Amino acid sequence: MTDDAPLVRAAREGDRGAFGELYARYAPMVHAVALARVASPADADDVVQDVFLTAFAKLRGLREAEAFGGWLATIARNRANGWRRKTVDAVELTDTTSVASTQEDERAARHALATIRALPDAYRETLLMRLVEGMTGPEIAARTGLTPDSVRVNLHRGMRLLREALEGSA
Repeated sequence: MTDDAPLVRAAREGDRGAFGELYARYAPMVHAVALARVASPADADDVVQDVFLTAFAKLRGLREAEAFGGWLATIARNRANGWRRKTVDAVELTDTTSVASTQEDERAARHALATIRALPDAYRETLLMRLVEGMTGPEIAARTGLTPDSVRVNLHRGMRLLREALEGSA
């Protein structure tokens, strides 16, 4: 993994390209954190934008450039929790011409996501980064500031809990 500190320092000085690179590196992590907490993927996309707007505005206040990933994850958690509190549960409308198998797939995906959301935070976030965002263990460690061993343990335990929960609900 590359060191993000030079990009953070450049972005602090107003380099929008550097901030764009940070966005590209960290958007999947922020999306997974948001998806773990908000009602829909569309809401998670909105939270991602909100998080990066907030981070851009507050970047000069970040004391240690090396702590960017953890700082950004904290902003993401706070924004997603706030988003969840201010939104009302909405009923998602579906196209009535959908094929039954597509509806079944969507229902299964919603069930799996709800099951993941019921897991403890550490497992929920790392599982979503891995399963939804396609991030590798080392990428998750680099973005979150966790050690590779912690990520490996969280993924292993999270997958076991997810498997047990899904088998129990089948």
